[in-house]
Amino acid sequence: MNLFTETNLSPDILKAVGELGYESPTEIQKQTIPFILSDIRDLIALAQTGTGKTAAFSLPILDMIDETSRKIQFLVLCPTRELCLQISKDIKNYSKYMKDIKTTAVYGGSSIMDQIRSLKDKPQIIVGTPGRVIDLINRKALDFSAIHWLVLDEADEMLSMGFKDELETILSETPDTKQTFLFSATMNKEVERISKNYLTNPHRISVGSINEVKKNIKHEYYVVGYRQKKEALKRLIDANPNQYSILFCRTRMETQEVADFLMQNGYAADALHGDLSQAQRDTVMKKFRLKNIDILVATDVAARGLDVDSLTHVIHYSLPDDPEVFVHRSGRTGRAGKDGISMSLIKPEESRKLKQIKSSTKIDIVEKTIPTGDDVIKAQVGGVFEKLFTEHAEDIFEFNDSLIPDLSAFTKEELVHKLLQFQLKDLAMYYKDKHDLVEQKLSSRDDDYSRRDKGRDRDRDRDRGRDRGDREPRAASRDSRDRGGKPRRKDENMVRFFFNLGKKDQLKKLDVLEIINKATAGKSKKRAEIGDIEILEKFSFFEVEKSFSENVMSNIPSMKFKGKEMRAEVAN
Repeated sequence: MNLFTETNLSPDILKAVGELGYESPTEIQKQTIPFILSDIRDLIALAQTGTGKTAAFSLPILDMIDETSRKIQFLVLCPTRELCLQISKDIKNYSKYMKDIKTTAVYGGSSIMDQIRSLKDKPQIIVGTPGRVIDLINRKALDFSAIHWLVLDEADEMLSMGFKDELETILSETPDTKQTFLFSATMNKEVERISKNYLTNPHRISVGSINEVKKNIKHEYYVVGYRQKKEALKRLIDANPNQYSILFCRTRMETQEVADFLMQNGYAADALHGDLSQAQRDTVMKKFRLKNIDILVATDVAARGLDVDSLTHVIHYSLPDDPEVFVHRSGRTGRAGKDGISMSLIKPEESRKLKQIKSSTKIDIVEKTIPTGDDVIKAQVGGVFEKLFTEHAEDIFEFNDSLIPDLSAFTKEELVHKLLQFQLKDLAMYYKDKHDLVEQKLSSRDDDYSRRDKGRDRDRDRDRGRDRGDREPRAASRDSRDRGGKPRRKDENMVRFFFNLGKKDQLKKLDVLEIINKATAGKSKKRAEIGDIEILEKFSFFEVEKSFSENVMSNIPSMKFKGKEMRAEVAN
């Protein structure tokens, strides 16, 4: 079956599919469509995102559905609102010429009463998220007694999101005679358990495997210390101009933090995570699809259902724990026959995690060095010409050629040189005085580091103020010397602190005194003794009586100086 016209699908479906530009089925479609059309067994289908799963299960079911019946015959369960809407839209497109077929999407974040009213149209097809489907079952708004086909799409993700109980409740509400199709990117223990408990003698289809990664994706990794991570990210973005990318983070907090950093530095970026309201999520998704933003910072869960074929890069700001999630993320680029790049920022202590990903996936992930300022400027010059030669936009404004001054005094090269200097002036000035990032090496002390790293991640989740992307050196590198390079005499009763603000923030010694006094104020009438205060360009040092050190560390991160978040930590 090399063409859709070679299937046994009805003319109405083939007409709709043809108008969508579908000619040749994907591998999952080649195997799944004939099976569903001819077999009554349940099915487990393993395939990565972007392989055409929706058409694989919906086209044959649409071919068999009873258009004259007004009962729900076909239910699709999926993990997120975005994926729910995407599947519903696809099914409506496929059934365009099936006039009596109705499809309704039900999902959280929208009015349940509006969805109940839409169910009064008596659709034959329901696409829903588990939580909202349960709500509608409890309100007696859904009747699944006549269901013939049930699809669990992205089953692994639904289970990882904690929908196990909801899935089992829904499955128990459906008739035993139904045919169940489980689609998943991975086959973990929970998915295996669901399949054993709720599928009967299922047939298995596996398209590719985790070891057969897309050949058109180039994988790179960059070793960088935690404190230099945001600066390294900035350099990677600047060294890859004209990118359209998703940047993956581990937590909602980190996602928002990184997005804020990028936006503050002038990048067209935004965040997508579970703390956003549905209206905010819709706005961000719309901006990204319209390319009003070109960097989407997202958690793995929030990015599910995002169907974009033209991504140039995937950036792993934080590595996932599961190697298959790494493949899943990376597979979002390199679609529709285009090349893609997957870039990972690796902390020195993550050698074991990287080794595990390489071993499990058989991906050749090549180590690269963080771009220097010169590397960035060279890449940006190339990016200007790439954009100039590939974008064929029509003239959007008119002007009289007489406004162009006499340029005969310049050669072509001189003129281009001046234009590039003008175009890239700000970026060049930024990198002019920047030191290259210190080259890091992967550490073999994984166990010690990983435990410490997990604790640090927990602390960072509890306190967002712990890191705001400062690029200064660690305080420990200067804690024993003053500006003159002479050893400092250590006062055992005082604790020396590194402080993340400096002269560039208009910080003065009087400000530091006020900050310390506020941070150490408490029930005790005793005031903290304050020692030396040293204010440098980008950061500062100060000394505080040892018995007040805990007050400084716990209170300063919750304070702000001229709208800027503060951080103080002991200079060891």
